[in-house]
Amino acid sequence: MKRRTFLQRIGSILAVLGVTEAEWLTLSDRYSQALAQPSTRKLALLIGVNQYRKSPSLSGCLTDVELQKELLIHRFGFQSSDILTLTNEQATRKSIEAAFLAHLTQQAQADDVVVFHFSGYGTRIKSGKFVDTVQNALVTDHDRQESQDEKIVNTNYLLVETLELLGRSLPTERVIAVLDTSYHAPKTPQPPGWRIRARQELAEAHLATAELELLQQLKSKNTPANAGILLSATSDPQQLAREVLFSGFSAGLFTYALTQYLWETTSATTIQFSLSHVGSLMYKLGSQQQPGLISESKNQPGTVSIQNLLPNPQVGAEGVITAIEDDGKTADLWLGGIPPQVLEYYGANSRITLSTGEQLTLRSRAGLTAKAQISRVKAETPLQVGQLFWEKVRVLPRNLNLTVALDTGLERIERVDATSAFSGVAHISTFVAGEQPADCIFGKLQETPSRYGLFTPGGELIPNTAGEAGEAVKLAVQRLLPQLPTLLAAKLWRLTENEGSSRLPVKATLEIVNGLSSRVVMQRETTRTLNGEKLTSKLPLTALSNPTVPIGSKMQYKLQNKSDIPVYLMLLGLKNHRSAIAFYPWTSPEESTSADSKPVFQQVIIAPGQTVILPKSFTASEWMIPGPAYECEHQMILSIAPFKETLKSLETSKYPITDQRPFGALVNPLEIAQALLQDLHNNSTVKSDTSSNNSTDSYMLDVKSWASFNFDFQVD
Repeated sequence: MKRRTFLQRIGSILAVLGVTEAEWLTLSDRYSQALAQPSTRKLALLIGVNQYRKSPSLSGCLTDVELQKELLIHRFGFQSSDILTLTNEQATRKSIEAAFLAHLTQQAQADDVVVFHFSGYGTRIKSGKFVDTVQNALVTDHDRQESQDEKIVNTNYLLVETLELLGRSLPTERVIAVLDTSYHAPKTPQPPGWRIRARQELAEAHLATAELELLQQLKSKNTPANAGILLSATSDPQQLAREVLFSGFSAGLFTYALTQYLWETTSATTIQFSLSHVGSLMYKLGSQQQPGLISESKNQPGTVSIQNLLPNPQVGAEGVITAIEDDGKTADLWLGGIPPQVLEYYGANSRITLSTGEQLTLRSRAGLTAKAQISRVKAETPLQVGQLFWEKVRVLPRNLNLTVALDTGLERIERVDATSAFSGVAHISTFVAGEQPADCIFGKLQETPSRYGLFTPGGELIPNTAGEAGEAVKLAVQRLLPQLPTLLAAKLWRLTENEGSSRLPVKATLEIVNGLSSRVVMQRETTRTLNGEKLTSKLPLTALSNPTVPIGSKMQYKLQNKSDIPVYLMLLGLKNHRSAIAFYPWTSPEESTSADSKPVFQQVIIAPGQTVILPKSFTASEWMIPGPAYECEHQMILSIAPFKETLKSLETSKYPITDQRPFGALVNPLEIAQALLQDLHNNSTVKSDTSSNNSTDSYMLDVKSWASFNFDFQVD
């Protein structure tokens, strides 16, 4: 379509926006150079607003834009020139809508891929000055103006409905919008946790006239809906979208989880299946926030795959080379595909590999970027910007602490008392919330009189950690100390997760058993080991939120060893964020029933090419889900060698031999977690860097030697 013809067709919309033809042509020229290029093209408009003049600043929205841009360019083949970003003061309502028309509407053709992303505040706003209808809107704020009547605030908002209509008007069905925001701001004080992306608006606030007129213009066109989808940071209108704090940067919880998963996943997975993984990652980071999916397709949402929207022939990766230095011997890396809980502790001397065979060794890391040195140089294959890389050896520090943040809502004397009570406790570090990433938060419940308890980083009260009213701070800390080693143990075994990077071909499925049939609840598989045929197979649909398992259900894990060597299993877990549990591979009990008798455990072995059922294949007991309701998380670790140190630690603990259920309490979780990492270190047989003291200071884990999956579900 020629620009003049296009202008004539949308002239009324431009007039509403207040954009003159000269301004439009100037804006359009920036993005229309590629119109003559052949299809299929990939276009993106990325919006991020951290700075708000009359609201507290956000911290992670510009990081979100960077996360999306790096992903689209290096993982999904977008051209940098086809990605337009608007940030902070650039991101006014007028400029966003004009950019949508110029960069997306004018350029997009049938079968093109279009991506829109927004990170910033959301809110609920009246549709007009005298209208009671309230709608969801994105807050731009920078061209906010107040009328002479101070009771009326004329603010530039972008309605979500306007955005949806703009997306429907595009000539392609491959449209995906990502909104990392929420709309229902809480009216009451919130428990401690990450920043919230929702803003409460004045009752007198209403939309700008231009926005309402644009909405009516779009509605009048009666454009049929395309098959695009909208991904939301929350699945429930009352949920709050949050920002997560890492060392050196903040990011939207949803955006980071989504982009990290898309770096490592294969393109054949359905959007619904992908979001179930994203929701699981958000849960592990300490939030009940779950992603939402809105589809305009007439087909079932589960049929839309990443490949339909973001086609790319390449396999997943952990990151990309972004710059070359030192005559090709040193590279700058983007680590967008490393799991976030691992990234925080991804140590120097970790190794990555390229498709050409070169290996690079990490020398330093700052946030999402790192510097690496080439281990061996091939003159015929020099390093290149844009090369993807894959994890080979993961280096983790041995001496890790549980980080406890002290809520800023505590009085100064309360923080002093808490710091004193925590001081001297092994493996515990404390600081004021917001200074650095935290594993949990010590704070007060929003009650009168106050009670103290532990919260997840996302602000969720950890069950059974709240004390009585009037409890002294030091007594509260002493009461909570026995639970902290369990939280640290869970932190350690989560560092083993490598579903995306593992080279050990294994698959695990969690099922509910009903008579002779079974229903899949969750499924995990090492994606890096899949071949072309398997990539096109249909994966089971999974609920977007954490799946719910009814109390009294009979459960089982189905484990497949697709390798040509035996694989050994260890299954650990966490109940309600506070009680450690494990699967116990008991041998046949001895005749003795003495309370002092030590149980004897056996290694759980899966033979090459075989499938086993857990617990049925290894114990006489069945796995029945008990009540009352609780949250459950399992970490399943599979290794090419026996877990000698882990089983040794299990056998030295006092377990009642008469209570040989397949799943039960873990008495010494921290010791077990440390032994588990030591086993994986021993089984990796990686030669350490002679210039460092890796063997004593770090665990070195070869991705070929183990696979680790996380399963989380709600019992209700």
